[in-house]
Amino acid sequence: MLDPLPEDDGTSPAVSTPHFVGRDREMAALRVALARPPAIVLVEGEAGIGKSRLLREWLAAPDQRTALVSVCPPLRESLTLGPIVDAFRGIGRPVSRLRLTELAGALRPLFPEWSSDLPPALPPLDDAKAARHRLFRALDELLRALRVDVLVLEDAHWADEVTLEFLLFVASRQQSDGPSLVISYRPEEVDAGSLLLRLTSRLPAGVTQLRIALAPMRPDDTAALVSSMLDGNPISQEFTTFMHERTGGVPLVLEESVRLMCDRADLVFRDGQWVRLKLRKLQVPPTVRDSTRERVGRLSPTAQQVLRAAATLAERSSVATIAMTAGLSPAVCRGAIAEAADAGLLDGDGRGQWRFRHVLAATAVYEAIQLTDRRHFHLLAGRALEDIHPPPVARLAHHFREAGETRSWARYAEQGAELAMASGDHTKAVDLLVDLFSWSELAPADRARVARIAGVAALGRREPVDEVYHRVIRTLRSVLETPVSPPASRRRSETPGSAPDHRG
Repeated sequence: MLDPLPEDDGTSPAVSTPHFVGRDREMAALRVALARPPAIVLVEGEAGIGKSRLLREWLAAPDQRTALVSVCPPLRESLTLGPIVDAFRGIGRPVSRLRLTELAGALRPLFPEWSSDLPPALPPLDDAKAARHRLFRALDELLRALRVDVLVLEDAHWADEVTLEFLLFVASRQQSDGPSLVISYRPEEVDAGSLLLRLTSRLPAGVTQLRIALAPMRPDDTAALVSSMLDGNPISQEFTTFMHERTGGVPLVLEESVRLMCDRADLVFRDGQWVRLKLRKLQVPPTVRDSTRERVGRLSPTAQQVLRAAATLAERSSVATIAMTAGLSPAVCRGAIAEAADAGLLDGDGRGQWRFRHVLAATAVYEAIQLTDRRHFHLLAGRALEDIHPPPVARLAHHFREAGETRSWARYAEQGAELAMASGDHTKAVDLLVDLFSWSELAPADRARVARIAGVAALGRREPVDEVYHRVIRTLRSVLETPVSPPASRRRSETPGSAPDHRG
């Protein structure tokens, strides 16, 4: 049920940074683990799930010990030891005051700005492995000289191999006086052969281990986060359900969506709570759009084709249906679905049905499809769904409508309206038929038949006279006054090819 349309009282929400909510258990576990050094803590989760926010909140604690923090940038080619070098550049103590041995001379190539404070350069080694081991020992010595308690590395899925080797080196030398490691990453972007997978195996005795897997927020936490951005005032239950379903409970997506709605003046304050004016569609925030497309762009062309097909279908679909929509064989499609699922984009159920994990990700992929290609995807989707028994007539009407196949669209729209009326949903029947009237070119006889069905559907609605009723009257009057097909200028600019309603 949608929120009733509120009267706009002119109140514009003042958007604030969201409070840290829904992560009390994870924060407590992180603090307990790091209170028993040395420790290795792995924080994993999808993009936007709150890994960085969790670590920032922990670092901001007043009793926080000495920590070095670095973030791995998403470069096409990672810089060798770049994240480690950047972490050390954040130190606040002069290097000249540290008690370093001659081994620290190996650090000169990494830190040329410290040349006057480091011991003399060491002679080069012919063995590359020996040179790397010497460099690792020098970096470890620098960590201990600075008395670093915790080394934090964020987005380790983008780290170069040498950086990961150094983390393994530190982990293998952890003792009572060694630094703890906190590493965050996206598990779906870690290759099967990544050195990250070795960080929790064969560790020295006495090392505290913790893996924190951040999950999407629950509906009540979703409401708390959104409320904290809107002056702490509550939000309606309908608004809560809408936001949770569309964003999947991912904190960053929630935050960006609220900001976008406020920019568009989509929220009003009524009866002591925030209510959204229009609950049918949620635009994709630019950050979510760009992040999704970047992730999709790293997949194979076949997987990208499957994702476009899944975005067009919009609902859970079988491998066979997705394959037909993508124009692929079932075997090839199955492998591409597995690739997209491993990347965290698709989600399957126990019946072999697949869809996007997040509605907004599906919308971002769909909106990136060229308009001419969308018609073809919808046509293939309609043909694929025709093989399902009983046929999903409402979905078929939608796909053939977007494909520009008027005859098939009209047939399934009529069938859908008749089924809706039989089940008592006259409003849905009216929507299907009025939409068909407004934007299709029907023969006069067909228009008369559909007009009669629409009139019966409107009269059968239990609701009092409202906008839907008047819309039917206007449409029927237009049919009587204009028996010819409507001019092309009356068509909606987005038809065919308007974004599908990804409501699950």
